[in-house]
Amino acid sequence: MLKGIFPVIPTLFTDSNALDHSAQRAVVRFALDACAHGIVFPGVASEYNFLTPDERGELIALVAEEVDGRVPIVGGASAPTPEEVIVAGQQAAASGINHLMIMAPGGLGQDLEAHQSFFEEISKALPHAEVILQNAPAPIGAGLDANAIAAIAAGNSAITYVKEETLPSGPAITTLAGAEIPHLKAVFGGGGARYIIDELNRGALGAMPAVELTDLHVALWNAYFADDHERARDLYRISLPLLVSQAVYRMRLTKYVLMKRGVADALSVRAPLPELDDHTKRDLDQMILDLEKALQ
Repeated sequence: MLKGIFPVIPTLFTDSNALDHSAQRAVVRFALDACAHGIVFPGVASEYNFLTPDERGELIALVAEEVDGRVPIVGGASAPTPEEVIVAGQQAAASGINHLMIMAPGGLGQDLEAHQSFFEEISKALPHAEVILQNAPAPIGAGLDANAIAAIAAGNSAITYVKEETLPSGPAITTLAGAEIPHLKAVFGGGGARYIIDELNRGALGAMPAVELTDLHVALWNAYFADDHERARDLYRISLPLLVSQAVYRMRLTKYVLMKRGVADALSVRAPLPELDDHTKRDLDQMILDLEKALQ
């Protein structure tokens, strides 16, 4: 059963926009050294929609090789069409990965029957896969309400987990955790873990945030489930300034923090994101110092 902190590994690029394999491996090692309970790749935070199918398959194999069975891997297989999802799922399976995170696609809007058919086609083509149904807000995802997600999950036994990150995520997690779907093992939070305490209070068993604060998020999760709620709240408060900035700068911030923490210095992104100017960097540097002090 999957539970705990499953960081989403970004895709690292060289300055010439090629895949940076050594930096990619370094970030995976950082997550493992931070005692992540599992790994997710590729997700939205990996810029998966800016990767070619060949790049995606190449990097899934690299991540699986670096993890080497030490923790579970969730293979990101989101795509607009079932055919593309199936190819991504087959790539993951070739590396021994049978947990697939698949987003309810934004292109299907609020059409519940279309979403049900989408996941039925995928589960028939990938009969050994366990699906983590990702519900992300529009325009990235469909932003379905909790009752619709529960209906999709209840009707498809391949869907054994849900990652809920619409806003507010808390009430949706309460609904899903109480839906009594026999094959649904757990609900995870998303949204960068910006609401993780509320999500855990409502029955989520973990989160799938970006990777740069994995050590903090693992310490928070461990404190919460050891009933040290004061420590969990202290760590949560330390995380928020960086996570608020991350909501704006996204993968650009993730890579900057990884560089400042000595993990990898590959800063290039393919997604169209705001630049970090000098004022922003100085503010982030102070946040990172505060983080490092809190984790000593």
